[in-house]
Amino acid sequence: MGCSKNLVDSEALQRLFISKGYTCVLDADVVHGDTVVVNTCGFIGDAKQESIDTILQFAQAKEQGQIRRLFVMGCLSQRYKTDLEKEIPQVDKYYGKFDYKALAEELSAADAMDVNGNRCLQRPKRRTPHYCYIKISEGCNRHCAYCAIPIITGRHKSRTMEDILDEVRERVAEGVKEFQIIAQELTYYGVDIDGKRHIAELVSRMADIKGVKWIRLHYAYPNQFPLELLDVMREKANVCKYLDIALQHISTSVLDRMCRNTTKEETMELVTQIRQRVPGIALRTTLMVGYPGETEEEFQELVDFVKWARFDRMGAFAYSEEEGTYSAENYADDVPPEVKQQRLDKLMRIQQRISAELMQERIGQEMKVIIDRREGNWYVGRSEFSSPEVDPEVLIPASEKQLRRGCFYNVRVTGAEEFDIYATVR
Repeated sequence: MGCSKNLVDSEALQRLFISKGYTCVLDADVVHGDTVVVNTCGFIGDAKQESIDTILQFAQAKEQGQIRRLFVMGCLSQRYKTDLEKEIPQVDKYYGKFDYKALAEELSAADAMDVNGNRCLQRPKRRTPHYCYIKISEGCNRHCAYCAIPIITGRHKSRTMEDILDEVRERVAEGVKEFQIIAQELTYYGVDIDGKRHIAELVSRMADIKGVKWIRLHYAYPNQFPLELLDVMREKANVCKYLDIALQHISTSVLDRMCRNTTKEETMELVTQIRQRVPGIALRTTLMVGYPGETEEEFQELVDFVKWARFDRMGAFAYSEEEGTYSAENYADDVPPEVKQQRLDKLMRIQQRISAELMQERIGQEMKVIIDRREGNWYVGRSEFSSPEVDPEVLIPASEKQLRRGCFYNVRVTGAEEFDIYATVR
């Protein structure tokens, strides 16, 4: 459940299970197994409810004899373990976000061997063998007023650079070509090790590894953004001109209440510098509406900013009070739900129009795409400006020629809709 950081943990547990003799399927459409592990999300209300509903679904399946064992791990379990144990006792055991690897050890000790008495040491089959996510750190030292992540994950802890680079080399050997670099706060990487930001060095060294075709960066923070990273993005051909940087709001008064440590002027200057230093870059951001005390004037500032910035990709969500956060303890959730929804709808309508205009500008351009899959009469790919699952895709007629999943092709854009592009292979 939840974000790509959870996917990294799930894949790590999958590898452990397989190394200990289990047949293991990640995110199966139909569950056939003896044991189910639910990796939960606990970020905002909707995500928590989705995780709880999933646990309840498999708890019922267990009671009906469809599965034998049920385990829960992840952020929700980390934060609400005691409550979950009381409310959903059908779960055999709850694990948090950091002790989940013990699950594989404990099960293998109990089971000793698989049902055929064999050990199974093959590598897990990836759902997406040509791309993967690399998590470079865990936790967060930022204390944004609305965010429960530091409560769940603790302080920022960077992996060593050599450990990360070794993992990249291993994935290249497995056939991975495209790397999504993720963290709670990407640009803070290395500060906890020696007080310096090393994200530019890390990305540069990744780019130099033979076989790394694309690197894409997710979850940067605007305050104290390391501008030298932009030089790496501009100079290294295999570092995608793409940056995911969550800005949350633009009004200085709202940003101050959010404890974001930046201002409207600083944010606009950063957006300008990013585009100047990396011409043609695609910017993805996330914005929040309905934060406590948000006035019509402050929301209008946000609307005007979205029109000015013309983000290539933008997500938005309504504020949801999270217990234990500074906002929950110090501010009343005083923007009515219907007002939050109206503001969210208005913001997304504006972005929908901007996206449609930007996509139309792509018609006639040439770009390189990687093929993810075939759906009916179309091959579905992505350019360097699109991250898997969340961004626009490139649709290529399957009747033209046979294309291979995980391979790159040069295409010419022939048409565009609000969120997808049509193209032909050159």
